[in-house]
Amino acid sequence: MEKLVKNRIYTTVIAGYTHDALGVCEIEGNKVFVPGALKGEKCEILIVKAGNEISYGKAVNIIDPSPNRVSPLCPYYRLCGGCSTRHMSYEEELDFKLSRLNSALKHIGIQELICNKIIASDITERYRNKAIFDVSSKDGRAFAGFYKNRTHDVTEIGDCLLQKELFSKIALHTVSFINDHGIKAYDEATGKGVLRKIFLRSSRDGSSVVLCLVCAGGFGDCTSLFVKETIARFPEISGIVININKKTGNSVLGDKFYTLYGEPDIKDSLNGIFFNISPASFYQVNPVQAEKLYNEALSFAEPAGKTVLDLYCGAGTITLNLAKHAKTVIGSEIVPEAVENAENNARMNGISNARFICCDCSELKDRFGRSEVRPDCIVVDPPRKGLAKDVIGYIAELSPESVVYVSCNPETLARDIRIFNTYGYELKKVTAVDMFPGTFHVETVCCLYHQKKDFISVPYEPRNAEYLKKN
Repeated sequence: MEKLVKNRIYTTVIAGYTHDALGVCEIEGNKVFVPGALKGEKCEILIVKAGNEISYGKAVNIIDPSPNRVSPLCPYYRLCGGCSTRHMSYEEELDFKLSRLNSALKHIGIQELICNKIIASDITERYRNKAIFDVSSKDGRAFAGFYKNRTHDVTEIGDCLLQKELFSKIALHTVSFINDHGIKAYDEATGKGVLRKIFLRSSRDGSSVVLCLVCAGGFGDCTSLFVKETIARFPEISGIVININKKTGNSVLGDKFYTLYGEPDIKDSLNGIFFNISPASFYQVNPVQAEKLYNEALSFAEPAGKTVLDLYCGAGTITLNLAKHAKTVIGSEIVPEAVENAENNARMNGISNARFICCDCSELKDRFGRSEVRPDCIVVDPPRKGLAKDVIGYIAELSPESVVYVSCNPETLARDIRIFNTYGYELKKVTAVDMFPGTFHVETVCCLYHQKKDFISVPYEPRNAEYLKKN
């Protein structure tokens, strides 16, 4: 295999996709990643980066376009890093996401079971109930937008088609206000400036909209004027909150919240259960699809008459759905505001068979080690990084009959399933749900059952780290 030559053009056919929707082809034995190329297309590829094992190319001429190629509606596509599949038809996007999941299950999880079902989204535009605009500046002028792919450079965005149109209008108003009143955008490099991010959430029907200003400091004497002008222009806003985040790095929220106007929580409902959601609480961004996801998880958990432990429970959205059928549900979450939301949500809905604890999953062993509570089913909905190995070990020690795993990352899900296998849990059911149209992300819910037989625990070997790096 000879190394490819940078700036040379090669002709080839795109064979498939990476996990983040780049086209993949092979040229003279070299794997080449090509942004914006579709499977089956014959292209002339300009090599822009030549590596020993992986190279990157640019499709300078699509000789034979795919019938699944469409013209992106968003004028910012490829400028910001928010979307990755807008050049695909929706059918191709769903096929890619299902293939991504099954590739991870096969190559990382070493599973024989494949997923044959992906639940499509009813809407593919304006479905997000949350927006986090990054704030930056150029030539002394602040602007709002989103990070370019794999950078911390912000692309100015007039209107994002994934968000509610109201969100973009509020963001534009906010940066216009700080420009007019000499309030500076925060600068990551110097640590100077005030406004870092504009965080917006809305209920599904738009009756509850909360604006959270993530700042390194306050607006000073301009605070009351900002509130007055903002609610006058946007009467839809039910609450304005300021969050103080003085931390370096790219963490979204700090620890201190101050309500400037109205109520700090949005009010929403899922499957007939009402929720108050604070800015710090996790909440699914696509509520229509979230109901489908939770219904699938409920079907897998079969909670009737059972004791269920729900880890990473957030504001209790899955927990309270489970509680409608289960004997008892215990929700665990590390964010205090989310636990407070969850407890209030249970009371608000008259649900008495759910309780919540505030602790990290690593502390659960101490909390439950001497307890007589032994769950029949454990539900987990971890962040993108998946479960820590010790958490999986503790789940196995509690020996539930089943584990229902809700995941937003097929690769870490597959890795964790492989570890569960070493404790005698076998993947039996899996469904994909498209929560994030226009992006490479895909949600998965699966069920693992414990095999009631002797087994040999095989130490987990992270031999697929190279696969994760390349794909």
